[in-house]
Amino acid sequence: MAVDESTRVVIDVLTGVFPKIGTEVFDAAEARRILAQAPAMAAEPYPVGGVEDRMAGKVPVRVYWPEGDGPHPVVVYFHGGGFTLCTLDTHDGVCRTLCAGARAIVVSVDYRLAPEHPYPAAVEDAYAATVWAYEHAAELGGDAARIAVAGDSAGGNLAAVTCLKARDTGQGPPIRFQLLVYPVTDAAMDAPSHDENGEGYFLTNAHMRWYWDNYQPDLARRAEPYCSPIRADAHGLPPAMVITAEHDPLRDEGEAYADKLRAAGVEARTLRFEGMFHGFFGLDDFLQAAKSASEHACSALREGLR
Repeated sequence: MAVDESTRVVIDVLTGVFPKIGTEVFDAAEARRILAQAPAMAAEPYPVGGVEDRMAGKVPVRVYWPEGDGPHPVVVYFHGGGFTLCTLDTHDGVCRTLCAGARAIVVSVDYRLAPEHPYPAAVEDAYAATVWAYEHAAELGGDAARIAVAGDSAGGNLAAVTCLKARDTGQGPPIRFQLLVYPVTDAAMDAPSHDENGEGYFLTNAHMRWYWDNYQPDLARRAEPYCSPIRADAHGLPPAMVITAEHDPLRDEGEAYADKLRAAGVEARTLRFEGMFHGFFGLDDFLQAAKSASEHACSALREGLR
C-alpha cells in the first residue's frame, strides 16, 4: 500500500527534525542534543494512576500505575532509539498508553546507551530491571505471576533477548508474554525490506548501520543470539505479538522472528500495518493506524496477562 498524503506529511516532519545520523551527524552526544530540542509529537500526557522514578538496583526506571486497585500485571518496557538515542521521556506517552490500556503497571527502563556502553550493557540492564520488577512486584502493587516484556525497535530487541536470557539462565523470571514492536532482530541487515524501504521512510539503512556500529562494533559478535535474536534457539519462549510496518527496513526481520517462534512451537501473532513506517507506533494523535496499533498492543497484553 502506498503511503498516503497525511502519513507522508508525518514522515517528512519527523525526518526534518531528527538528527541526520549516519550521514551528517556521527557523534552520539550531538545527536542526542538535536533530538532533545525537537518539538514534542504528542498532545497532553495520557492520564494514569501515578508515575514515579525509581532505581531498579543500579538501573533507573520509571514506574507507571493504572487507576484502580491491584494487584495489577506488570509490563517491563524498553524504549527504542537504536541502542544509542532516546530516553524515558521520549517514550513517556507510549508507556502511559500501555499502562492505561492494558491496565498494567509499566516499568520503563533507562538502560545504558551506546557507544559509551556498547553491547552487552543494554542487555544486562534490561535483564536486571526485569528481575527487579519480578522481585518487587508485590511492593509495587503488582502480580509477580503476570509479568510481560515489551519494546519498540531496539527495545523490541531487548525484550526478545530478555526472554532468551530468562530461559537460558534457568533462573527466570517467569515471563508470560512479549510484545515486540518492529523489533531489531538481525544485524545482517540483508532482508528484502532493507532494499525496499532503506530510504525515504524516516528510518534509513544509514541510520541502522550507524546504530550497529555504535552498539556492537565487533562484526564477529553481531551474530550472537543476545545481539541478533534471530540466531537464537526459540524453543521454550513466551507467547508473543510482533507488530510491523509495511514501509520499514526492519519489517522482514521482525516477521521472520515471529516465524521462528512459531516453528519452535511458540504462539506468536504478527500484525503488519500497511502503509505505515518505522516510528509510527505511539503517534496516536496524528495517525489512526498508530491508535489502532496501540489498541491491539494493549489488547494483546491484557489477553497475555490474564
